[in-house]
Amino acid sequence: MENVFDLTGKVAVVTGASSGLGADAALAYAEAGADVAVLARRVEKLETVKADIEKTGRKAIAVPCDVTDEESVKTAMQTVLDTFGHIDILLNNAGVAVRGGVDSMSVEDWDKSFNTNVKGIFLASKYVVPQMKERGYGKIVNIASVNAVIADKGDMFIRHSYNSSKAAVLGLTKGMAASYAQYGITVNAIGPALFETEMTGGTLFKSEKFLAGYNMMNPAGRPGKKGELNGTVLYFSSDASSYVQGQFIIVDGGGSIV
Repeated sequence: MENVFDLTGKVAVVTGASSGLGADAALAYAEAGADVAVLARRVEKLETVKADIEKTGRKAIAVPCDVTDEESVKTAMQTVLDTFGHIDILLNNAGVAVRGGVDSMSVEDWDKSFNTNVKGIFLASKYVVPQMKERGYGKIVNIASVNAVIADKGDMFIRHSYNSSKAAVLGLTKGMAASYAQYGITVNAIGPALFETEMTGGTLFKSEKFLAGYNMMNPAGRPGKKGELNGTVLYFSSDASSYVQGQFIIVDGGGSIV
């Protein structure tokens, strides 16, 4: 039987790849056979991810990129194309979570969420989609959040700009999916819940009270573990999902169903 998850010969681009879920996904792509371009602002951390990928025998490049800046994104994507010749997979993973409600947060913090979480996907896709259309093939995976469809009332979780920007990612995913399916491009989204990453490790995972409550309410009884998002990432990035378009899979241990 053909291995529909095999990415041999494919080129994947991962934004926000310097740590956490992005770094994990980049390595998973390499282990599935793809060459990988890792993009982020922190080049020194990217070099570590690049070295890990190269240990698998796949090619990798580390490219500095600020997804909120058009020239930075344009230059980064051109570097990838100059190096590998094409891009098959785009994982839009770069994101931020800014705390605060509409009654207290600054306009600057509101804009920071939307510039990274939504504009970042727009810009990265803007400079990848044209060559995907020309080649008649492409896989775009947008990292949204379970908080695109559910919200929390606790003070620690008041993140109105995060809720709304991640919900916007779902709207963008559907729009792109409907428009680009005719060109052989699939566009889908993933909604992770709580995973221990650089973003959450210094905040949520430091609160024993929060973790106890989370574990009690979640059917799986725990947060996500390292690598547990990769299966969904590979599904949407491979030919296993060739007829799946504009969909949203939540990876949360069942937290959103109770």
